[in-house]
Amino acid sequence: MRIGSGYDVHKLVEGRRLILGGVEIPFEKGLLGHSDADVLIHAIMDALLGAAALGDIGRHFPDNDEKYKDVSSIKLLYQVLCLLKKEKYSIINIDATVIAQKPKLANYMQIMEQNIADTLNIEKNKINIKATTEEGLGFTGEGLGIAAKAVCLIEKIEK
Repeated sequence: MRIGSGYDVHKLVEGRRLILGGVEIPFEKGLLGHSDADVLIHAIMDALLGAAALGDIGRHFPDNDEKYKDVSSIKLLYQVLCLLKKEKYSIINIDATVIAQKPKLANYMQIMEQNIADTLNIEKNKINIKATTEEGLGFTGEGLGIAAKAVCLIEKIEK
């Protein structure tokens, strides 16, 4: 078994949609980035890639490559799954936390978990998403950005 961790952060700006866990969340700002800037999916992708010793998302999906401009991070997550399968890894579980002062995310957690489970072709009970604030402290607490952390456990398929 192998453990991976991932972290991502993006700045909140006007004129962008807010996408987290593949869900568009109504909010006056969105996350700035080359792709759709889904920090939750990015943190999960980095955790999975790290657990398999396959580098990070920047290595596989560079932000200077136009084919990834505004791409859905869910599509990139599926590509990470393909890399894991090629290396004969299966996912045991993923635990992730979104760090954001606003908006409140409780009403979106179930669909985020289902989106991720569906994309990775695993049971929903293998995905756990949480959200927290930083009580007004730091860049997330001041509403300047959103961050996410993820950990995962994978295992080699012995077939």
